[in-house]
Order: sequence, then structure tokens, then C-alpha cells
Amino acid sequence: MKSFGAKPYLFPMPTYMIGTYNEDGTPDLMMMAWGGICAEDMVALNIDGEHKTAANLRRSGAFTLAIPSEETLAESDYLGTASANKVKDKFARTGLHAHKSERVEAPVIEEYPVTLECTVEKFEDEPYGLRVLGKIVNVLTAEEVLDEKGRIDAGKLHAFSFDQMRNGYYATGEKVGTAWKSGAHLLKK
Repeated sequence: MKSFGAKPYLFPMPTYMIGTYNEDGTPDLMMMAWGGICAEDMVALNIDGEHKTAANLRRSGAFTLAIPSEETLAESDYLGTASANKVKDKFARTGLHAHKSERVEAPVIEEYPVTLECTVEKFEDEPYGLRVLGKIVNVLTAEEVLDEKGRIDAGKLHAFSFDQMRNGYYATGEKVGTAWKSGAHLLKK
């Protein structure tokens, strides 16, 4: 085996879009790959404390967390690359559409198929960066990603994950097994 030293090499790394409002009321979005679900109704965001998003989170105490789709890959990548500290019209350049969440002080981006509306519960300033713990207060989803029973169908999301090793994005969505059943036969040994 080849040794790479200490690197953040896990795969897949989910991609999420953190939505906040700037102090002037314009939407700010940032792609994040370091974070995710940390409890039944909680998410953890791990970001650099110097990001505009960090300042927005501290000011508003709320955010949205959306799953980007392959259809929005270019815009999502741009939103994760450009800094709102330097590009004042960052969101406007994408052509995406936002409306205000009815539950939290944060934008909902219409082109993203699933959005979690969240409140900030805790900030943890650490030497490695800022961890934000958020409480999920609601989940919004586009009708076109629901199955015949009204559940979210992961295959219809056209989500993509991040490859930290080679800086790539990879499509996800093909079901290859059933949770808590695919390995159940091994419980009988």
C-alpha cells in the first residue's frame, strides 16, 4: 500500500450549499463538502471562519442547506470558488433564483431539489476552523424528486459528491442495496 500521510481522503464527500443573507439582504451561497448530518435533527458545517458565510451565520442565526444537482454543477462550483468577501454580486452572476424561507432568515434556492431550513444552535471556534451546529426545522423538496409514495427518491436528485483526492465531482444516485437488509444474512452466522 502507498502512504499519503495525513490527508482528508474520504469518499464520497457530499456537496451541500449553505444559504445565508448578506447584511444588505442579498443571498449568499457557499458550497461545502466538510460536514453533514450529526444527529436526527442536526447538521454540522465545518467552514473557515473568514468566509462571508461565517459572518452571515453569526449575524442571522439561520441558514438553509441544499443538495445541488448535476443540472446546477457549474453554478454550485462557482459559488464554492468565488468569495463573497471579494465578489459582491456573486449570487446574481449565477442566474439562480432565490426566495425567502418562511421558517428561517435565509434564502431558498429554487433550482436545488432538497433544502433543509435550519437555525444555528452552536458555534465552535476551533484551531482547525469553525464548526456550526444547526437544528433542522423543516425540509423542502421539489415535487419532481418524489416517488409514487411521496418520499424523496435519491436517484431523482441527480446529486454529486466531491473527490478530494483528484478535485473531481462524481454523480450519485443508483441504488445498489437496501439499508439494514443487504447484510442481514450475516447476522444469522
